[in-house]
Amino acid sequence: MIFILFTLFVVVSGFQKSGLISLLSRRIEGGKYIPLKLVVATFFLSMLITNDVVLIVIVPLTLALSIDRKDILVILQALAANAGSALTPFGNPQNLFIYWFYDVSAVQFVSSIAPFSLVFLLLLVVSALAIKTRADLSHPAPVARVGKSSYIYGVLLVVVLLTVLRELPVPTALLAVLYVLLFDREALRVDYALLLSFLFFFGLAENIRFMLEAEISHAGHIFLFSALASQVISNVPVAVLFAKFTAHWEALLWGVSVGGFGSLFGSLANLIAYKLYINHSTTNDPALFTAKFLIIGYVAFFMAIGLYFSLQEIPFLSP
Repeated sequence: MIFILFTLFVVVSGFQKSGLISLLSRRIEGGKYIPLKLVVATFFLSMLITNDVVLIVIVPLTLALSIDRKDILVILQALAANAGSALTPFGNPQNLFIYWFYDVSAVQFVSSIAPFSLVFLLLLVVSALAIKTRADLSHPAPVARVGKSSYIYGVLLVVVLLTVLRELPVPTALLAVLYVLLFDREALRVDYALLLSFLFFFGLAENIRFMLEAEISHAGHIFLFSALASQVISNVPVAVLFAKFTAHWEALLWGVSVGGFGSLFGSLANLIAYKLYINHSTTNDPALFTAKFLIIGYVAFFMAIGLYFSLQEIPFLSP
């Protein structure tokens, strides 16, 4: 997984330098409802190409726009990626693990988590419509000059995405690494600290696994424990950790999905969106952005907890 993320970072880095992202951002600026288009696109694309991948592609595109309110847009995109990816078995790594570990059908899986994703889709649409953006003259977008390398990076992105979807073997993604080593070493300047943080989360979860022995029998406890634990060690390792101690896969699915909201560590997607924004040349005031990210994230987190327990009162909708 770390290797695949590295190749994605490299390909997107090359895309940014090729000028293609700047060109796409110019075309988006020409239309109406920019926040709505970006948020809805993030939600639905995350179902197909995972929450991490869609943010690696969409956030740089957003940051290339010459509009204001980009900080709020990036935060909403992180929420949209987590909510949208929860709806399909292959939308994120924890879903894929739960889907295979518990051997559930696709219909069971989608119907169980659908209330979570659809309610937050509605809330995100309303939020996006409420955001009014205008041209940001202090950070005008550069003139888009698309280099020939953009076509190569387009092919490499497709190759890496097919690797993520397991349509191609993992070693195929080495093509991206070989290309940048031979022709574009500047693309290797990616956020290695973020990749190391992923390794830390998985290592921490493995250590905690040896500390837990008893089975957790109550679905409500599984939901709360997994949602809260995700705030510290991320929802992917939490899914792997708690699956060994419970048969309540629906509660676990809801817990790690809700746990994606809240802290920067709740989901790897959160860290990706956060780091891409903070490290971008046009951004400023990281402390204010961090505060906004956490406040909005935890509002969504507690709303999702309330949604889960409210559905317990409706038998045919109970997760």
